[in-house]
Parts: sequence; C-alpha cells; structure tokens
Amino acid sequence: MGTQGQKDMAWRLIALVLLLAWTAPTCRARVRTDLLNVCMDAKHHKAKPGPEDKLHAQCTPWRKKACCTVSTSQELHKDTSRLYNFTWDHCSKMEPACKRHFIQDNCLYECSPNLGPWIQEVNQSWRKERILQVPLCREDCEQWWQDCRTSYTCKSNWHRGWNWTSGVNKCPARTTCRTFEAYFPTPAALCEGIWDHSYKATNYRRGSGRCIQMWFDPAQGNPNEEVARFYAGARNAGVMPQGIEHLLLSLAPMLYLWLLGRV
Repeated sequence: MGTQGQKDMAWRLIALVLLLAWTAPTCRARVRTDLLNVCMDAKHHKAKPGPEDKLHAQCTPWRKKACCTVSTSQELHKDTSRLYNFTWDHCSKMEPACKRHFIQDNCLYECSPNLGPWIQEVNQSWRKERILQVPLCREDCEQWWQDCRTSYTCKSNWHRGWNWTSGVNKCPARTTCRTFEAYFPTPAALCEGIWDHSYKATNYRRGSGRCIQMWFDPAQGNPNEEVARFYAGARNAGVMPQGIEHLLLSLAPMLYLWLLGRV
C-alpha cells in the first residue's frame, strides 16, 4: 500500500474511533436497565431490595425497601462489626457524635436501593461492585465533618492500607494518630477521601432532588428515590460514563501518529 493509501486508512480509522466516541453513550444506555431499585453485588447485600420491618436503629429509614438484612443492620451499630472486622476506634475511642455519622454512612451503603446510577464494577475479592462519586448533600457532608473534627484517625483513605495482621484494622507502621481535621482539612476532603471517592461533595441542599441524603425522615418518604430517578434519566438519555469519552478521543491522535510512523 502506498503513502496515500496508508493516510486514507488512518483517516478512516480515526473517523471510526470518533464515531464510537459519539455513539457509545447511546449503546451503553440501552443496556442500563437496572439503575433503579437495585442492590450492589457486594459482600452483605441482598440480591434484590425488599421490606425489612425490623431494621435496627439508624437503619430504620430503609425498612420499607432495603438491600440489607436485620442482622446486617444490627452489626453496623457495633464498635467492631463482624461484617468487616473494622473498628472505628483504631486510634482512640471515637466520639459518639462522630460515630453516628459512620453508622449512618454504613446504613446508606448497605441498605439503600437508590444508588444504582453510581454503581461500578470492581475486581475485588470481597465484592464485585462498589459506588463511585455519589453526590452527597451539602448538609450531610458538613455536619459529618463538624462532628468528627476532634476525633482521631491515622489515615485519610480508609479503603486501603490498613494493618490487618491482628484480624482487625490497625494503623500501619509510620503513621500518626491525629485529629480528623488534620487529615481532612475540609468537609469535601472527608466525604470524598475517606472511602476513596465513594462520595462526591456537592453544593446541593437536602430536598433539591439532586443529592443523596444520608439522613432523612422516612415518614416524609425517601427523597433519594427522586434523586436516583433524575440521575438514571440522565444516564439513559445518553450521558457517557465518566472517563470513557476521553479515552476514546485520545485514541484518535495516537492512532494517526502510529500509522504515519509506518509510512
């Protein structure tokens, strides 16, 4: 094939990549049929959400439609839960005002059927799916940070890096116990960093229909249902999954340079 022929092939392939970038959202949208009322494929989640009338304490807002069981909800309230052998008191006794936010965070994670738009596949031994960048209401994030500022921890990312040799999470070597405020200087740093970007801090307020609430009054209904419908609708309307469009578009110049190098 001559030089002109190779250049023509390069442009055809580039056009194909750009076409994939343009049509990928539509193709992906057609397979997203389970963004609403779903449970994650994770360690303790039920296969499908359903009523759990006896959910424990802070998990009760999800009793009408839950992805967690009664026993899971009970374990979530313990200082060291058998669910993950994780202790909040890895530096010192966590203050009760702080701990209630972590219990509520865990209830949301384990029990909510309204996190579908943010579920992502993962290759981990203990779960096949996780949540990523769930938009958390401003009040929830700010109050979490405010109530935990004076409690102590030794890490800014609790998803990984612990010392598990004792069977329970311990601070790794060469880490220092400091206040939460030292590791998380802002509410956004806490909400986004502590669970490796499971949450995204937003300026949306409770009741806006644009952010997930950890705290709500079940007598007034579950506001997260409306939020999930909004974001599921945006995804199904053809919004490309985060990062995919950049990957596809970056292939075009790389492909062109590669082919020119073969001329």
